[in-house]
Amino acid sequence: MKENTSRLIKRAEHFKAILTVEGFVVGIVAGLVVLAYRILLEYAGKGLNQVLALAQKYPFITGVWFVVLILLAGIVGYLVRFEPLISGSGIPQVEGEMAGKINQPWWKVLPAKFAGGFLCLFGGLSLGREGPSIQIGAMSGKAVSQVLGRGRTEERYLITCGASAGLSAAFHAPLAGVMFSLEEIHKNFSVSVLISVMTASITADYISAEFMGFRPVFQFTVSGAIPSEYYGHIIALGIILGLLGAFYNKVTLKSQELFGKIKGNRCEMVRLLIPFLLAGVLGMTMPEILGSGHNIIDMVTEGNMMLKGILLLFVMKLLFSSISFGSGAPGGIFFPLLVLGSLIGGAYSSFAITYLGMDAAYLNNFVVLAMAGYFTAIVRAPITGIILIFEMTGSVSQMLSLSLVSIVAYLVATALKSEPIYESLLANLLKKRGISTPKKTGEKILQEYVVRHGCYLQNKMIQQVEWPKNCLLVAIQRNGAELIPKGHTILMASDTIVTMTDEQDAPAVHDRMEVLCREQEKLK
Repeated sequence: MKENTSRLIKRAEHFKAILTVEGFVVGIVAGLVVLAYRILLEYAGKGLNQVLALAQKYPFITGVWFVVLILLAGIVGYLVRFEPLISGSGIPQVEGEMAGKINQPWWKVLPAKFAGGFLCLFGGLSLGREGPSIQIGAMSGKAVSQVLGRGRTEERYLITCGASAGLSAAFHAPLAGVMFSLEEIHKNFSVSVLISVMTASITADYISAEFMGFRPVFQFTVSGAIPSEYYGHIIALGIILGLLGAFYNKVTLKSQELFGKIKGNRCEMVRLLIPFLLAGVLGMTMPEILGSGHNIIDMVTEGNMMLKGILLLFVMKLLFSSISFGSGAPGGIFFPLLVLGSLIGGAYSSFAITYLGMDAAYLNNFVVLAMAGYFTAIVRAPITGIILIFEMTGSVSQMLSLSLVSIVAYLVATALKSEPIYESLLANLLKKRGISTPKKTGEKILQEYVVRHGCYLQNKMIQQVEWPKNCLLVAIQRNGAELIPKGHTILMASDTIVTMTDEQDAPAVHDRMEVLCREQEKLK
């Protein structure tokens, strides 16, 4: 026992160094695993393009392809049935794991997510690789933790390292990987976790870049800093992004709700048949809608698209993305929402160039701004959004304008009471699994009550009073001074008691406090 205690104390003394080394190991493992996933999806995209090209030449291939799509829906449905936690992007699952409400079997999640993600992209579903990469990276971190025999607390650090490594390897964005894992996954910025997460993220990025290249994900040209006279446009764009971001969240959650009404023994396959068959139809009519949508960003930034064409692409991509994701297919919304943001930016700048006299040289600038602002409005992680876009474009000249558009989009989405998408998806996931989540408590309310002469509270110690439920004593104001309420603090006449409570509990707390502050006879 003494030996175990001594070893634990010594380990605690060097925990930061140990965690950094383990972060390096996780970065290698997660980097290699996510790299393999990324390469697999590259082949899936190329295979889809070849099939569509053959279908244009040989019409009978179209019929064969629809049969294949039905088979793909069946296989993916089986995988989701085999391991339900591979459904969707995987980010809510990782957040649930960090909250201690979900325990993912990494040995089942990794192969099932690999196969499911490949088949969905090969089938043409409008899903991204980044959310799954985060889940795959996190599960790689969990695998390392369990192989090394680490405890639950340390395991959560390594899961965070893996999530960071996953995003870094998927996007060639190590800083965004760090910020997203801390801002959205771990929700803590301690020095220990920061250093280990940075180590994992940089390691995974280097491994991925050695195979995939060190160039930024987006290759289009961005002009220098936007002139100050266009900042009104940035604010207007931010407002539009906030509105459309809130709308996106509603559409995505509504789609998930509608698909959830499909019940039965083979409900997974029935749900997945819808997007797979729709992908077949779109593949013959609007193939640019299929897949994650990187080609759409290239089309927009070339500057040759008409406003009507951009708006049509936005509507179709939004609908197909929500159907693909709502069906429960293994794939994320991360990259598709950036594509939608680029379309909003392209539409706005095309309108401003045509009707408001804006210089056409700044079209791509507004595309970049819209991606960051749309991401912020939907995910509600502004720092990650800003860093992510600057790493993906390789341009640092837009930092001020990126910050402005992100702040405006954030404020508008918040004012509309639109919940961050991953929190909403996590709540739905937990509800589906029968795990209770805290109810919304509304705004916090501060209320003040005066201790009257002769009332029940006068000359009582705080610990002697049965205070209202769901009520926190914040301060005692006495003779112009503010006291911190403690159990042995004696209340005196004319004291002002400051309480804090949730909005929904405020009426009941108010009524009880008014009774406590009345004359003693009336209380009895």
